[in-house]
Amino acid sequence: MNHQGHVLAPLPGTIWEVVVKEGDRVKAGEAVIILEAMKMENELTAPMDGVVSQIHVVKGDKVQNEQVLAVIE
Repeated sequence: MNHQGHVLAPLPGTIWEVVVKEGDRVKAGEAVIILEAMKMENELTAPMDGVVSQIHVVKGDKVQNEQVLAVIE
């Protein structure tokens, strides 16, 4: 499986905010999701230019390390 466009949780935490919605165009490095972990807000960014094809989380979801949060194609 190709993980190139996947936005992964870098550590366990809680989704603080989903910045984009499915269908949005994003540029590499643009904020996609804000993850609260260890009392810090972590901005998770698009790994590449593309379109957000899937979002697997909503605000308040608890996530695990390496969980796929969104997919960019």
